Amino acid sequence: MSTYSLVIPCYNEARNLPLLLARAGEAFTRPDIELVLVDNGSTDDSPAVLQELLSRYPFARSVRVEVNQGYGFGILSGLRAARGRVLGWTHADMQTDPTDALTGFALFDAARDPDQLFVKGRRQHRPLGDAVFTAGMGVFETALLRQPLWDINAQPTLFGRGFFETWDNPPHDFSLDLYAFYTARAAGLEVKRFPVLFGKRAHGTSHWNINWRAKVKFIRRTLDYSLRLRAALSEPRSKPESKPESTS
Repeated sequence: MSTYSLVIPCYNEARNLPLLLARAGEAFTRPDIELVLVDNGSTDDSPAVLQELLSRYPFARSVRVEVNQGYGFGILSGLRAARGRVLGWTHADMQTDPTDALTGFALFDAARDPDQLFVKGRRQHRPLGDAVFTAGMGVFETALLRQPLWDINAQPTLFGRGFFETWDNPPHDFSLDLYAFYTARAAGLEVKRFPVLFGKRAHGTSHWNINWRAKVKFIRRTLDYSLRLRAALSEPRSKPESKPESTS
């Protein structure tokens, strides 16, 4: 079983896939790392590109989602198919280097219990508007959920398999980043961050960060999920049934 599994959801990323695999091929030389590329319902040439390329990269394989059901759904499909003891994801658009995960994996190498560690990148050199937007969302989520939640959508996101197996009804959209980060904080996991450079997409355009209208739509979806998550936290837990005292 692979020790580390990095999942990358790919939706219409045919032009980026050769760059992504070439970059990973330069650095993923350890035999205990696997790359799981999720063809997340792509309608471009991604299936054909993957079929052509994957034979050159023995550390990589693909999972196909026939109909796109969201960013989070694609990631969850990859995580369920992954073989590693340590799991995680990053993006396919080359804005974050897939080899950043190696820095995160090194932290797990030194960890006594990988299931008690949660690792996440922290983006550097972003446009001012994006940085302000991210900071504002972090302040809101931190206040609402009462846990320190900064740069929530930074990548890579890495954690132990045992932690993943505790997840209950995770969201299928971009709120998955918030869910994973908050759940780790609430569970008392040790959170470690490290800086990652955040650049421009190699090809294509973002599927959500297109303009301020798209950002407003993203904010609405995130706020809706955040409020539902906060409401769930406020619900009283049912008391366990009492067991009769033993007469023996």
